[in-house]
Amino acid sequence: MLTKRKLGTQGLEVSEIGLGCMGMTWAYGAADDAESIATIHRSIELGCTFLDTAEIYGPFTNEEVVGRALSGKRDQVVLATKFGFRIENGKRTGLNSHPDHIREAVEGSLKRLGTDHIDLLYQHRVDPSVPIEDVAGAVAQLVAAGKVRFFGLSEAGEDVIRRAHAVHPVSALQSEYSLWERNLEDRIIPVLRELSIGLVPYSPLGRGFLTGAAKRAEEYGEDDFRRQNDPRLQGANFDANMKAAQAIHEFAARKGVTPAQVALAWVLGKGDDIAPIPGTKRRKYLEENVGAADVKLNPAEIQELDAALPPGAAAGLRYTKEMMAQLNR
Repeated sequence: MLTKRKLGTQGLEVSEIGLGCMGMTWAYGAADDAESIATIHRSIELGCTFLDTAEIYGPFTNEEVVGRALSGKRDQVVLATKFGFRIENGKRTGLNSHPDHIREAVEGSLKRLGTDHIDLLYQHRVDPSVPIEDVAGAVAQLVAAGKVRFFGLSEAGEDVIRRAHAVHPVSALQSEYSLWERNLEDRIIPVLRELSIGLVPYSPLGRGFLTGAAKRAEEYGEDDFRRQNDPRLQGANFDANMKAAQAIHEFAARKGVTPAQVALAWVLGKGDDIAPIPGTKRRKYLEENVGAADVKLNPAEIQELDAALPPGAAAGLRYTKEMMAQLNR
């Protein structure tokens, strides 16, 4: 069974490895609801009880699948979801973190998830048109009403983190972080440690490069997010990135574990205030990921991995320029 980790100072406790549910219904190919629900049930059996979803995944369908999977099991998990986008006619049309919209979004999430409370509510992306103090205040009201337990931010910068935390304690920041993407190390992680805020890394497996599963962008289906939105999978970037990731595959072979387990063990070894949420919709990958908790890296091994993929080693932006503009950095 996985051990627990504490995020923030308000009492949030989660499994050391969580489950990112996004790909079960959105972004990464055809959905398989039966396998996705079986994966969530298996995650609970394995003690991987920190589940992550969002209203925008679908939109809405991801929360609905997660809600069905948790029927009769809600009290066995820590459930995280997110608000922050304007959704019109089933499409994302911009950002919206106005307090009235936050309240509306939470009511929708509660209904789809089949629950009376959200354990961890994130602002999905910082909305420059709404002061973060207003956002934090609206979430604080939802906490007081018992509809939300803990407040989180996603891809927020230092100033926003500090200002939000001054209004209502932030328990966790969700952001991309892995051996592959180390952009948080210089400025963000020091702020989190200063304020005792936990870190929830998404894409801790380096979008498939660290596991060896990455394919060229054009090999993914037309409806796959990776075909158009991940420059690291495109052209010369792909070739350079496959070469850079080879060191991790060789390290894993020497250690007798999988590259995915090495990648997760590295993240876990960066602090007990970090709880990664590798995403999958298949039980076999879930089981492999959970096995990373048994992989122990000594200081020399961590140093070797740090040197193999230093900050900035990946070629290309992690999103398109338009999507990068929504990151509060």
